[in-house]
Parts: sequence; structure tokens; C-alpha cells
Amino acid sequence: MLHNRREVDNDPLAHAEVLAIRAAARVLGDWRLEGLTLAVTLEPCPMCAGAAVNARLARLVYAASDPKAGACGTLMRLTEDARLNHRITPIGGLMAEESAGLLRGFFARLRG
Repeated sequence: MLHNRREVDNDPLAHAEVLAIRAAARVLGDWRLEGLTLAVTLEPCPMCAGAAVNARLARLVYAASDPKAGACGTLMRLTEDARLNHRITPIGGLMAEESAGLLRGFFARLRG
């Protein structure tokens, strides 16, 4: 299981989604991740939603919506934008309360 490493690595691109997409591409030996599902606790931001689209993922499942940066339905619908060359229908809200609790704990530990 991968997690956000932005703070640990001082890398603004080290979101869990990007790390998972990179790992899957490395294992498969192909940047096209057709037929695969990405499951995350928090609705992806625009960068991560764009990475999912560019990787040609089949599905994107997220638990908690992100009112600050959610790009899969909350603030925008980047994954479903007909102007892009690939679209993903996101599935959100699965285990939302449990995931929100996990995220609160993660960020509380991060803040010290």
C-alpha cells in the first residue's frame, strides 16, 4: 500500500496516486494501465486525476470527497472531460466515513 510521500520526500509530485501509477507502470512495463482500477482514500486532485487519465486507467475509486482540491466531481470533473483523449467514470463515497477518519489521523500525526 502506497501513501502520500510529499512531506517525507520534499517532493510536490509524490502524491499516493502518482506513486501507485508509477509503480504499476514499472511492474507492467507499460505506461498504459488499461483495465486497471486505482483505489484511494481521498478524491484525487487535478494533478492525480490527470495522471490517471493519461495512464488510461479503467476505473478510479475513492472514498472521501475533497472539498479543497477534488477533481473527480467535487470541484471539477477532470476524469470525465470529453475534451480529453480518455475518460474515467469515478466511483466515490465508498467507506467515506472510515476513510475520513484515517485521513484525519494521518494529518494529525504529520502535524506532530
